[in-house]
Amino acid sequence: MNNLLEVNNVVKNYGNFTALNDVSLHIPKGSVFGLLGPNGAGKTSLIRIINQITMPDSGSIILDGEALAPHHTAQIGYLPEERGLYKSMKVGEQALYLAQLKGLSKAEAKKRLKYWFEKFDISAWWNKKIEELSKGMAQKVQFIVTVMHNPKLLIFDEPFSGFDPINAQLIAKEILQLRDEGATIIFSTHRMESVEEMCDEIALIDKSNKILDGKLADIKREFRTHTFQVGLNTDNPIEVKNTLKESFDVLPADFNLLNDCLTMNVKLTKGNSSNDLLSFLTSKGEVQHFVEIIPSANDIFIQAVNKNS
Repeated sequence: MNNLLEVNNVVKNYGNFTALNDVSLHIPKGSVFGLLGPNGAGKTSLIRIINQITMPDSGSIILDGEALAPHHTAQIGYLPEERGLYKSMKVGEQALYLAQLKGLSKAEAKKRLKYWFEKFDISAWWNKKIEELSKGMAQKVQFIVTVMHNPKLLIFDEPFSGFDPINAQLIAKEILQLRDEGATIIFSTHRMESVEEMCDEIALIDKSNKILDGKLADIKREFRTHTFQVGLNTDNPIEVKNTLKESFDVLPADFNLLNDCLTMNVKLTKGNSSNDLLSFLTSKGEVQHFVEIIPSANDIFIQAVNKNS
């Protein structure tokens, strides 16, 4: 089986409110899967169902070929957006307690915590209370207790919240390392630049419905507009621009180049190719810049949600 997690036709209602409406997802083993959507879309409801905090009204969840059951809790690591460490407990005491809840012996928990605390250079925090730590420091501890039992499935909800850019980069590197070591990761965030950097596949939920899913590269191809940023050194910019308009859509430039030249966004029209555009440009001057505008995850998110509205 290539999928670690399968969500099949899940429905969840809270009274008259439908939180999830017939949602299905297939999450491949060893991938980082972006679970995206506006606030209130249904993401948290789905995460809570996967963690067996609540149950679906209908539909099923399959984890590694088995119907989701209580014993699977030990195979899942969950980092919630609202962190849940006990502020008055010491860091080491709390980490040991949470490790044992996940089925580790005390000896094994100490061994694994020693590894992670040394890796993050936080051994000196062992006897500090959580309330003595900054938000970012506490986030590191929360990350460690989420991953230390080597779960098959990791669910990160806004994992970079509270981190400065350097520590956010550190955590991102660790998440990708966990993927490379075989973990499957559900990554929920509003930071679209992180989606670009980390996700192999994504699903977008809006108003309780899944509105798109698939490999991020395939979705980008689906949303491409065949528009190119063009920078051209030419002695006759007005003439070039007017001639270009006869065969292509010429749009205002929304980018800057270091050198002074004619800049345009040019969209291919039916029957024209990028080679046709490039051939025309090279016949009129020296091409300084020629790049297709690839839709970002942020662009796709906004377009898809607006279309669904």
